[in-house]
Amino acid sequence: METRNMSSDSPITIVGYDLQWPARFEAERRLLAEAIGAWVVEGAIEHIGSTAVLGLAAKPVIDIMAGVESLEASRAAVAVLERHQYCYAAYRTDVMHWLCKPSPALRTHHLHLVPLGSALWIEQLAFRDYLRTHHDTALEYAALKRRLADAHRFDREAYTTAKTPFVRHVVDDALRRS
Repeated sequence: METRNMSSDSPITIVGYDLQWPARFEAERRLLAEAIGAWVVEGAIEHIGSTAVLGLAAKPVIDIMAGVESLEASRAAVAVLERHQYCYAAYRTDVMHWLCKPSPALRTHHLHLVPLGSALWIEQLAFRDYLRTHHDTALEYAALKRRLADAHRFDREAYTTAKTPFVRHVVDDALRRS
């Protein structure tokens, strides 16, 4: 399992919703089901993040979450994914295996291998589903992302950290309502 340096990140750019994002996810879902299906529990491959929310502005990167039995049991999937242009990064290793494709500098896909049913799994789906059904909150999130992308154009970590209070609030609200 090779760890790539993520310091060569490209600038953060937020674009309007692209009607091709669901098809791009579906094509990648099929590839992943074939490549790592043995590690994915019950075919659990989900389109998450902003590109999974119809009409939401986003970084033009398809975020995918695949449910695995455990991080240890799915470790071998990383080597298989590297043969499909995925680059592994040691990011939040306590809760997921994180990969990007085709390189840290030019990302078209992010892949999160996450234990099915874990807190991260539940929260990612709750956030996505809440934004899908609460248009005003999705618009507020889009405006926040644009402001933060301008402020942290070359610092993905700062961008992500600055979004955290908003995301946490939405997740907490979504879980309270479920």
